[in-house]
Amino acid sequence: MPDVRIPASPVLTDTEAAALDAHWRAANYLAVGQIYLMANPLLTEPLRPEHIKPRLLGHWGTSPGLNLVHTHLNRAIRDRDLDALCVWGPGHGGPAVLANSWLEGTYSETYPDVTRDADGMARLFKQFSFPGGVPSHVAPEVPGSIHEGGELGYSLTHAYGAALDNPRLLVACVIGDGEAETGPLAASWHSNKFLDPVRDGAVLPILHLNGYKIGNPTVLSRLPEDELDDLLRGYGHEPLHVTGDEPLAVHQAMAAALDTALDRIDTFQRQAREGRSPERPRWPVLVLRTPKGWTGPAVVDGLPVENTWRSHQVPLTQVRDNPEHLRQLEQWLRSYRPEELFDPTGRPTAQVLSCLPEGEHRLGATPHANGGLLLRDLPIPPLEEHAVPVDKRGNALHEPTRVLGGLLAGIMRDTARRRDFRVVGPDETASNRLDALYEVTAKAWQGEYLDTDENLARDGRVMEVLSEHLCQGWLEGYLLTGRHGLFSSYEAFAHIVDSMVNQHIKWLRTARRLPWRRPIASLNYLLTSHVWRQDHNGFSHQDPGFVDHVLNKSPEVVRVYLPPDANTLLATADHALRSRDLVNVIVAGKQPSFDWLTLDEARAHCARGAGVWQWAGTEEAVDGDDGPDVVLACAGDVPTLEVLAAAELLRHHLPELAVRVVNVVDMARLMPHGEHPHGMTDFEYDALFTPDKPVVFAYHGYPWLIHRLIYRRAGHAQTHVRGYKEEGTTTTPFDMVVRNDLDRYRLVMDVIDRVPGLGVRAVALRQAMADVRTRHHAWIREHGTDLPEVADWTWTG
Repeated sequence: MPDVRIPASPVLTDTEAAALDAHWRAANYLAVGQIYLMANPLLTEPLRPEHIKPRLLGHWGTSPGLNLVHTHLNRAIRDRDLDALCVWGPGHGGPAVLANSWLEGTYSETYPDVTRDADGMARLFKQFSFPGGVPSHVAPEVPGSIHEGGELGYSLTHAYGAALDNPRLLVACVIGDGEAETGPLAASWHSNKFLDPVRDGAVLPILHLNGYKIGNPTVLSRLPEDELDDLLRGYGHEPLHVTGDEPLAVHQAMAAALDTALDRIDTFQRQAREGRSPERPRWPVLVLRTPKGWTGPAVVDGLPVENTWRSHQVPLTQVRDNPEHLRQLEQWLRSYRPEELFDPTGRPTAQVLSCLPEGEHRLGATPHANGGLLLRDLPIPPLEEHAVPVDKRGNALHEPTRVLGGLLAGIMRDTARRRDFRVVGPDETASNRLDALYEVTAKAWQGEYLDTDENLARDGRVMEVLSEHLCQGWLEGYLLTGRHGLFSSYEAFAHIVDSMVNQHIKWLRTARRLPWRRPIASLNYLLTSHVWRQDHNGFSHQDPGFVDHVLNKSPEVVRVYLPPDANTLLATADHALRSRDLVNVIVAGKQPSFDWLTLDEARAHCARGAGVWQWAGTEEAVDGDDGPDVVLACAGDVPTLEVLAAAELLRHHLPELAVRVVNVVDMARLMPHGEHPHGMTDFEYDALFTPDKPVVFAYHGYPWLIHRLIYRRAGHAQTHVRGYKEEGTTTTPFDMVVRNDLDRYRLVMDVIDRVPGLGVRAVALRQAMADVRTRHHAWIREHGTDLPEVADWTWTG
């Protein structure tokens, strides 16, 4: 398949080429205007310092190339009647995408005060990177966007997520050569091994090589062309090149390359859908090589700017104070011949608009970029079909995530025809006990099949790849375009996507403030194989800190749940999967654990978020008119087990002690009501935890998180938190809690140490508890298993 450069014969007529060039020049003019101007948008008078913004912000260098892509996508969409979406990867390319949105009319439809005339153009210019305006990058405020412009490295995985289960959708993805150097982007090229040409849409990567980042050359732009082609072919793509700096010639080459790419995509999909092509397609990739800062100032203050790193941001600085720079800026703006592009009222001319598609086919108007418009409620089977019976608390064992797997399989079954639910994870679906999904669907796979393979299919809706970045990006793209999903991961390695979830949370927070953005399905994490049951994998797999990271973020968007048993996990998942515009983090174990609550109790407990388990304490059995003597609090499945075991020890050895057991499933409940919508008022908190009685809190993660959440509560000084404190290794399950002082015996000792007067009265019990811990250390080193009284324990209360 030959590369496409300057075509031997013109693809465009002179009229078509002139119209595309006019649109491109208009977009370039608008991009420059956004960076510099706050008045005189049509240059109806000589440019003066007061027309210039006092602070010059924005990024010019990538904008001409993005404008070229947008212009040519318009032509292709119009001529082929395509449903299309574009993901704009190159960093802060906001001026270009905003300019094109305004030209096609979607910006004015979304923001009626920014009209498509001179007044609207002035508002468009002034608002850019201006207080009270819009950011300098592609953001939720921009119609047609699903990708935050600051998210370097994630554009291609977002594009593939958008294409999944969207068979009529073309997703173009512009990849900057700077972001192409990132690890996530390098892995994202493998997404084509998971794209089904029958049931999914197509992704057209457009690698934009303009040579430079902020201050350095880019790696891919300096590769010899044959080496770059070998790299892209190795990823499974067939490159089509567009190279040049002479506009009309580049327009011809770009049109030819885009036509060729779309023809090949159409052929691949048609053959696959007719059952004539079982092989994985070698999808096209466009390699667009244009100068950085193309059409901008060539030289400034004697230094080269165009086609260098100096054009990356603002090529001409201090324009208000430097007459020569002001002169150059005016010359630059007038070089686009705005009088040919806009009529005297500031409206784009018919020639500029002639290449545009109409209605929802415009890139800024596609409903796929406002996924809530397409979202349907998820059919969730009745929880009663999957709940476990609880005839006697703390005696029967179930694997909570396996129970959840049955529910997820039911959802997968009920969405088989509509195909709008996916489960993603890094090679851990079966390990995390969710393999009931395979009774309904398989894992997506477009590569070679061997006889030893299991649960692979071209139309599978479970997606596994050993890259958390790809899992996160696929799911984000899927959700933002109106579908549902869940991300299952080992707890310790969720940190790999810390920066990605940051950006998604920021996106959701901003989108919530835009009335035209419709709510989308929440991003749901299931973190399992967690810190307390990674005793076999060891220290490297023991880190519960993702919860801390998420709870630092916008309270209106984030939720963290720690269900203590299987039925509570079902109720929590049901709530999370029905929610909108949130990031829900659910931490639950996959190992056999005790069942504590019936389904009805679990639903009520989840609705409360935190509550007293009266059956576990002794407060009512003891004359406790003044409330409990001590509160044993817990959050997480293993801490709950240890607290209940400690409560039972106290019931047996100190029957006169009034013990209250509080379980927290919704971590945000601990926060003040004014700081989080789920937070408790001080009255509610004091009623639950008491304002002055000692609280011993066994927590799943790092103990200081609890202190941070409750530090302003009346009872904070009396609260002692036990949790993970970076004491881990390959050892027995119970030894993990002993190493971190979270075990039942240590908790009993904490109670004795903190209840006034108990230290002297219960000294023998405290000594006995310490002795068990000593015996534990000797036992595991001799037998390799936990103490029988721990391994065989059941709740007898």
